[in-house]
Amino acid sequence: MAGRKAVPEVIWNRPERTGRGPRPSYSRADIAAAAVRIADAQGLDAVSMRHVAAELGCGTMSLYNYVPRKEDLYELMLDAVGAEHNFEDPSGDWRADMLRNAHQTRVIMHRHPWVPRLMAGVYGFSPNTLRYLEHCLACLEPLDLPYSTKMEMVALLNGVVTTYTANELATAERTRSMPWSEEEENAVRIAYLSSQVATGAYPRLAEAFMEDSGPIDLEAMFERALGRVLDGFDPKR
Repeated sequence: MAGRKAVPEVIWNRPERTGRGPRPSYSRADIAAAAVRIADAQGLDAVSMRHVAAELGCGTMSLYNYVPRKEDLYELMLDAVGAEHNFEDPSGDWRADMLRNAHQTRVIMHRHPWVPRLMAGVYGFSPNTLRYLEHCLACLEPLDLPYSTKMEMVALLNGVVTTYTANELATAERTRSMPWSEEEENAVRIAYLSSQVATGAYPRLAEAFMEDSGPIDLEAMFERALGRVLDGFDPKR
C-alpha cells in the first residue's frame, strides 16, 4: 500500500508536539538551544537529530514528535539566534537605524559562524524574523518609498552583511588551518602577484597597484558597502 503523499508544511503551524501521551518533556526552545550549542561548538555539520537527542538526554525517535525534519530544526535554530537582535525604538534617522541593524546582524553571525550557511528565503518567515522585518520597516517609516522597495532594501542590506561576514569567517577558518602564519602566506602571495604584474601583461592592474595606499581597511570597506546600498534607495541622493 502506497504511503501518504508528502505535503509542504510550515513548522510554525504545527503544535509544539504531535501525538498523544504525557506532557511534552521539551519545548521547541529547548531543542533549538541544544542544536545551537552543538553548531557553535562543532559546526553545522555536527547537528543531527541523534546528536541533539543525546544533548537533551532523550531518544532520537522521540525527537521527531517535536521536529519532523532536519530542515525544521535549522529553522528553529535560525529563529533562536534571531532573538538576539536588540530592537531599539526607531530614532527617526532611518540610515543610522538600518546601519545599527546591519552591525547587529554581523555580530550575531560572528557569534554563531554557521548562520550564513542557512541564510536562505526558505527560512525567512519565523517569528523572530518577522519581528526583525517589522522593526526594519518601522525604522524606514520616515522614508517615502513603497513597502516593496523597503523590503528590497532590507534584503540587499542583509545580503551584503551575509556575504561579507561569510568571507570573514571563511578567511579566519582558512588561516587557522594553515601550517604557517598569515603574514608568511601573504608575503608569498604578494611576491607572486608582483611578479605577474611586472610582466606587463596586466597594465591596468599595474596602474591600480601603483595607486595602492596601503593595507586594506576591512572595517571601512564594510561601512562603504553598507552605505552604497542605502544611498541607492535614498531619494535625496
